[in-house]
Amino acid sequence: MDSTSNLGGGYIDQHRTINGTNCTPPAIEDFPHDLFDEQQRQAGAVVVHVLVSLYLFVALAVVCDKFFVPAVEKICHALSMSKDVAGATFMAAATSAPELFVNAIGTFITEGDIGVGTIVGSAVFNILAVPACCGIGAGMVVPLDWWPVSRDCLAYGVTVAILICIIHDERVEWYEALCLVLLYIVYIAIMYYDKSFQRCARFRRKNSVAATTAVQQQQQSVGGGGGSSGAENETSNPPARPGDAAGEIHLSGSDKLQSSAVERVEQIATIDVPLQNGVTKTQEDKESEYEYQLTVWPSKAGWIRKTTWIITWPIHLIFMCTIPDCDKPKFKKWFPVTFLMCIIWIGSLSYIVAWMITIIGDTLKIPDSVMGITFLAAGTSVPEAVSSVIVAKQGHGSMGISNSIGSNTFDILLCLGLPWLIKSSFAPTLKGQHYISINSGGLEYSAISLLSTLLLLYVAFATNRFQLDRKVGRACLCMYAVFLILATLIELNVFFRVNLPTCPRSRAG
Repeated sequence: MDSTSNLGGGYIDQHRTINGTNCTPPAIEDFPHDLFDEQQRQAGAVVVHVLVSLYLFVALAVVCDKFFVPAVEKICHALSMSKDVAGATFMAAATSAPELFVNAIGTFITEGDIGVGTIVGSAVFNILAVPACCGIGAGMVVPLDWWPVSRDCLAYGVTVAILICIIHDERVEWYEALCLVLLYIVYIAIMYYDKSFQRCARFRRKNSVAATTAVQQQQQSVGGGGGSSGAENETSNPPARPGDAAGEIHLSGSDKLQSSAVERVEQIATIDVPLQNGVTKTQEDKESEYEYQLTVWPSKAGWIRKTTWIITWPIHLIFMCTIPDCDKPKFKKWFPVTFLMCIIWIGSLSYIVAWMITIIGDTLKIPDSVMGITFLAAGTSVPEAVSSVIVAKQGHGSMGISNSIGSNTFDILLCLGLPWLIKSSFAPTLKGQHYISINSGGLEYSAISLLSTLLLLYVAFATNRFQLDRKVGRACLCMYAVFLILATLIELNVFFRVNLPTCPRSRAG
């Protein structure tokens, strides 16, 4: 067997051979020249790239949530799509657009692991950091509905297990990518018939709880004990919350995604005043509020709000001039143009973000997979955490948790599967090579860790009677920190060799 055919988890046809040693081509060579050379960046100029990345993360959140989500919702309405199917398709695509474009860039342009690392990292962020923010930031015990949490955890667990099987040999065949896309269609069908599954599951659970309660009452009557009503009520009756039972699926569809997205912009971009008493502002109020915030200096606001207003003002101005706001009455029929302009903006911003993150990683000598798992994943997922805390404070804990877990299923099945399928089938790197090579063998261990964290999260919810409080939030935060440390150490070859060394640069800058 040739010793160079599979060294450190990489395939020779995807790497260069220098002095008889395999190495990974630097992804920075697939992007344009930087304004600063490597010495200038190492001397401190890399801070500029960090600031640009952070600013573009905010811009991505604004364009997705203020313009793209409403446009997609109007498209779904024009196509007369049900809320469940719309939520699992177009609306999921709207909220996960940055991840989709980042992986497309990683697949077609850099041919590296920044896209896979971003999706794996954002998945862990959504699973652990979002519940941590909800539990700690909500300032109250947040009741969770067991059905949507169980459903989304099960669906995502199966998805991650399939991903582990696919990347185990560090290559993705075209038919494996096709399986991911087909599984997404199956996922849509399951969401479409969720009411039936939900009704059956709740009926079975109700019968099981009733049988358990009857046995407990019989045992207590024989033993002469009393006081069973408190345990019975606590066990058999889930916490009262709006949208329970059959209505829950609508919260996990387009309504859920749209409300969380709109609230996300309200908090991050400070376009609107936060919602009060859980009552949504009318469209006229939102429109006038937006114009007021954009054109009038918030003199009575605090210094944080004033600083945010100054920093984000150019973003709002550029988008207002280039993207028609289909939420406004005069542009309500322009949603196809809004959709197209959002696609152009999201693609452009995602490219620049991937470029900046690649430069930062190259300057600090950090592999693309590590940058994807850490910085890029957190940057694209922080808005999800903010919106989840908002809806958790309004008493819709299941909405925030299900949104964070459910969007991960879309990320793996379509954000990974679709670019992989197109690349391997129609644009192979080499003639006849109908597969995608995974450069980092450490991503498999990260995916296994992801499956473990999902199991731990569900166990934490179940043992805490599906209530999210500070205790569970702190536990999730600790698990997220442990994951980041272990995943980074694995990708840096601290424990064993999973990444090939980076090839010398063929060009300066």
